[in-house]
Amino acid sequence: MHHATVPEIDPAELARQLEHGDAVQVLDIRAPGSVAAGRIELASDGLFHNIVGSRLATVRSADDLGLDRGVPVAVVCAHGNSSLPAAAFLRQLGLDAKSLRGGMAAWMQLCLQRELPAPPSVDALIQLDRIGKGALGYVLVSDGAALVVDAPRDWSAYRAAAEAAGARIVGVADTHCHADYISGGPALAGALGVPYYLHPADAVYPYDGTPGRLRFEPLDPARTLPVGRARVHVLHTPGHTEGSVTFTVDDAVALTGDFVFVASVGRPDLAGRAEEWTTTLWNSLESARASWNDDMLICPAHYASERERNVNGAVCARFGDIRASNQGLEPNDHEQFAAWVRKHTATFPDSYRAIKAVNVGLLTVDDFEAEVLETGKNECAVA
Repeated sequence: MHHATVPEIDPAELARQLEHGDAVQVLDIRAPGSVAAGRIELASDGLFHNIVGSRLATVRSADDLGLDRGVPVAVVCAHGNSSLPAAAFLRQLGLDAKSLRGGMAAWMQLCLQRELPAPPSVDALIQLDRIGKGALGYVLVSDGAALVVDAPRDWSAYRAAAEAAGARIVGVADTHCHADYISGGPALAGALGVPYYLHPADAVYPYDGTPGRLRFEPLDPARTLPVGRARVHVLHTPGHTEGSVTFTVDDAVALTGDFVFVASVGRPDLAGRAEEWTTTLWNSLESARASWNDDMLICPAHYASERERNVNGAVCARFGDIRASNQGLEPNDHEQFAAWVRKHTATFPDSYRAIKAVNVGLLTVDDFEAEVLETGKNECAVA
């Protein structure tokens, strides 16, 4: 079978099928080490298979691969090239196989759009779910204006979401300087000629204090960002980074970045000052517990597993529910919290240092280098 005739499946279509519970086998033909760094987690364990491509040529029957002849197969490689001949071979064995267009590189960039309950002054609150990274960003729309929060380097889905909502992007913000992915905030703001907002404490390289080279509008707790009729309040919630902020609207929604997740909290060790930042994080959590109402909808920037999703696929929860179930909010005092953090914090990826440098404007990388740096799920939570 000629490769040009091998059918492909688009990443968004595969994600739709998997989220809807359609029976689809995912066959990842990359090396086990690459799969361990990041795979299609929407596929259940029973329908996910890792068989390196070189082994396929040695089999004579689909039965030798442990694949179900009656269930379609999506074949996955790094960039959608090696999966084409692999899918062709499987089709010759009688399987309904398709190649994942763009491979894992495309899957890692895919953003799924979900609409969240909007507070009174907001017309639409859109969550963009980058499922390969477990990373979340937001488009907040009010009276034809939109604020983009925590956009990745491929920000096309965010601009499209705003346009589909009939809104013009008036500002772009990051809740903090990200470590696991390259921010698209400065580039998007520059392309549109709108402000890029960041807390000044995060506009420096945290490992040695080198000032960044960024054009940004400084965020501080006294600032309110107007978006249509909505007023987005800035809360300084440091601990994961020194400049971490949370955006709140109508005391009903909190875009918490890497401060509070559904199931954990942001790790405080990413700059080598774990003890100091653990105390800072504890103080921020205590402030949130004292001032946030239980009905506040917590909308984080990351999730660690599929278990954090709601039934509609979105990742968010009431603060009252999070207080009752989030392991990071269980300790009763600072010492207990510090002990929990120490017990559950592992070494972070070396790539995070380079990503931080890119995000403060001290390092430039091309698309291939960026793809390598961003490989795999985020490791931003204490887990």
